[in-house]
Amino acid sequence: MTTNLDKLRNIGISAHIDSGKTTLTERILFYTGRIHAIHDVRGKDGVGAKMDSMELEKERGITIQSAATHCAWGDTHINIIDTPGHVDFTIEVERALRVLDGAILVLCSVAGVQSQSITVDRQMRRYNVPRIAFVNKCDRQGANPFKVCDQLRDKLNLNSVMVQIPIGLADEHVGAIDLVEMKAYYFDGEKGEDVRVEEIPAELQEQAEEYREIMLDIVSNSDLEEEFGDAFLEAFMEEGEGGEKVSSTMVHRAIRESTIALKLCPVMMGSAYKNKGVQPLLDAVQHWLPCPTDVLNEAMEAKDESVKHVVESTSEGGLLGLAFKLEDGRYGQLTYLRVYRGTLEKGATIWNARSGNKVKVGRLVRMHSNEMEDIDKASAGDIVALFGVDCFSGDTFTDGNSGWIMSSIHVPEPVISMAIEPANSKSQANMSKALQRFRKEDPTFRVSQDPETNETIIAGMGELHLDVYIERMKREYKAEVVTSPPRVSYRETITSKATFNYTHKKQTGGSGQYGRVAGYIEPIMEEGSPNYEFLDQIKGGVIPREFIPSCDKGFKASLEKGRLIEAPVVNIRVCINDGQYHPVDSSDNAFQAAARGAWRTIYQDAKPIILEPVMKVSVEGPNEFQGPIIGTLNQRRAQILGMSEEDGYAVIDAEVPLSEMFGYATVLRSSTQGKAEFTMEFSRFLPAPKGVQADLIKKHLEEKANS
Repeated sequence: MTTNLDKLRNIGISAHIDSGKTTLTERILFYTGRIHAIHDVRGKDGVGAKMDSMELEKERGITIQSAATHCAWGDTHINIIDTPGHVDFTIEVERALRVLDGAILVLCSVAGVQSQSITVDRQMRRYNVPRIAFVNKCDRQGANPFKVCDQLRDKLNLNSVMVQIPIGLADEHVGAIDLVEMKAYYFDGEKGEDVRVEEIPAELQEQAEEYREIMLDIVSNSDLEEEFGDAFLEAFMEEGEGGEKVSSTMVHRAIRESTIALKLCPVMMGSAYKNKGVQPLLDAVQHWLPCPTDVLNEAMEAKDESVKHVVESTSEGGLLGLAFKLEDGRYGQLTYLRVYRGTLEKGATIWNARSGNKVKVGRLVRMHSNEMEDIDKASAGDIVALFGVDCFSGDTFTDGNSGWIMSSIHVPEPVISMAIEPANSKSQANMSKALQRFRKEDPTFRVSQDPETNETIIAGMGELHLDVYIERMKREYKAEVVTSPPRVSYRETITSKATFNYTHKKQTGGSGQYGRVAGYIEPIMEEGSPNYEFLDQIKGGVIPREFIPSCDKGFKASLEKGRLIEAPVVNIRVCINDGQYHPVDSSDNAFQAAARGAWRTIYQDAKPIILEPVMKVSVEGPNEFQGPIIGTLNQRRAQILGMSEEDGYAVIDAEVPLSEMFGYATVLRSSTQGKAEFTMEFSRFLPAPKGVQADLIKKHLEEKANS
């Protein structure tokens, strides 16, 4: 491990699903000597890619959990995090980008900028992460890296510039021309390990010179530091007039400066699967992506988060580290930590800034996918893992002398939920253990108990997200679970006033039960009023004072289950203004029973209806999909509240019944090529349409008959 921070790179590899991130990481590890054989992502050879260590990842051919590793290229040490591409596992990308200094944005040379490319780009912008774009799969039919470079500019508003052009595409793709060095790179050997550097083929010389001029023009206009910028522009002008070429040292410095300042996105290309273009990409990471000291990191005062401080990346000073990812493994909790300042040593005592707890660092490791390499210490810039530290994702660790905390990780709200229950008693305890672990590891995975239906509800970022956790429960915890859509929490209320006069009379030998209550019930129309109101208008002692609370209790108990679908009843005012008692047979129980009886007889006369929960839904997506988004909402009985447009994105606010929102995440994604997102929160209860009410009542009666 290098102690020279200038020779350290912390990078992430991010992209749309199936763009080749894990395949690219596999090649990087091979060429840097970290692994000695290349394996297929889908695990057809029984091994699978190094960074996909979970069986589910090998089977499905997707990355589910981000995985960390490290390698060396020349004298540069590189920490790498390979992240998932599927939007359902977006938190894995989010927390990786939070702690990384730079990134490689992988794009398919055929599909170009896709939905998750847009999401990943937004996440990179949120954490100001400089990036290099790698246009992968140049060996495929229809490959067009020039088009992809234009899409980066048009769709992502990046100042993209090609620093390479391809030598052949599709079946004829053999290498790339480096526009900085003006050399042709070919990749020979069985695994592309032998890089052959030659002069540019004559037929591509003119195109190379044209694209070099474009590159130098874009770089010279990318807001370089004033003095150097003037010198670079002057050298570029001289080259354009047939003078000496701008030196590669100067071009590298200009690209690096612009990339780190987020003013430029260099575009490289190749085919990771066919072992082409990876070594020059590693050179670019070395040349152009930032080291820890190039990045501005800020901490906040724990007592006042509005007060911010710049954190200098140095091994001097007190420890400051951020726990960004948790895993519960065979040996207990594994906590991934980015060290921003100071030194962390095995056996040292550190403090959790959130809880104030002090913990001893028992074991300190550097991760290589699912393998661990024990180390004695880590310093500023390092990404390491600790064992046996009880904390949450986003916690800051210090040496106890600092009142600073690092800003936490943006956690998107879950958009889909389902009810689960154990299939048998044996699975009950195992399911509980699994849910506890998954909830701690993944902030976007939520578990709650519905107080009305008593169902266990799990919520997440999409159907695949929840499917993976259910599958992991079965495999890792032997917990068989049954899933179903959660019940919607309906309510009942009345719409008109109705009077009652009910006598409860029961004789069972000895003292009996007697109580008569009379009055009326009516709906409470005022907004913000209580769900239940009891009025006592008894005069002349026709019902003794001690039995008035009994009447109240009886009516209140009746509200727990309505007479339509046994949903709770709300917005009811009950008034008693007459009644009768018996000196011997009247009692607390008798008047409670009288109130319940009055409720049963009068409820239908008050014209009850069913209320459904209505959610406030906000959908955000590119302007071009505004029509399809409104279409998906209109199909769900939505009431559109408003629309706005900003930076090419449309935001549509609506109110939609909760019962219509199940499965909406999938429909929205398919209607917008995965480019739209939505958030949802409870708004209010509104009367359900008559047809919906009739269906609910029919379903309730059928369930009752079958139970």
